[in-house]
Amino acid sequence: MIRVLLADDQHLIREALAMMLDFEEDLTVVAQCGRGDDVLPAVTAHDPDVIVLDIEMPGLDGLSVAELLPGRAMLILSTFARPGYLRRAIAAGVRGFIPKDASSAELAEAIRRIHAGGRYLDPELAASAMMAGESPLTDRERDALALAASGASVADIASRLHLTEGTVRNYLSSAITKLGAPNRLTAIHQAQRMGWI
Repeated sequence: MIRVLLADDQHLIREALAMMLDFEEDLTVVAQCGRGDDVLPAVTAHDPDVIVLDIEMPGLDGLSVAELLPGRAMLILSTFARPGYLRRAIAAGVRGFIPKDASSAELAEAIRRIHAGGRYLDPELAASAMMAGESPLTDRERDALALAASGASVADIASRLHLTEGTVRNYLSSAITKLGAPNRLTAIHQAQRMGWI
């Protein structure tokens, strides 16, 4: 029996997924989490074979959770099928990434394949990621742009990143230039659309 942990902040979706997976003879859902910061304690308590993560969750997003669980068999199941998310997930050791509109049979097959040590990537998303290329942003530019996207002021970003305000402005300006955007708001939207922040 393959033991599965489901993490998704949408209760109805999580419950439906759990019911569908429990119909499979070789799968059982041993834990469910509605917040990203609940996943690590649930992994410790239930020791699942495969962890299925949504990306957008309160507490910690699914990609951040994946980065905290190296060596675990993990699958991202998300409506946000962005190339940058796929690249970040793979860098964190995630072995599967499929959209939420996949069939229950496809999800079950993905879990089985990941449990067996393989990979399962949505072909359209994989092709998009290859065509999109790498993010042109440095880690600091990405951090500054992500904080700006959350509404933080330059002073707040400087405080959070332990930088001067001038350095933050330079990072933001560099990110805008690299993305070929006319302004910060457009740069934020472009980076979000690609999954780079």
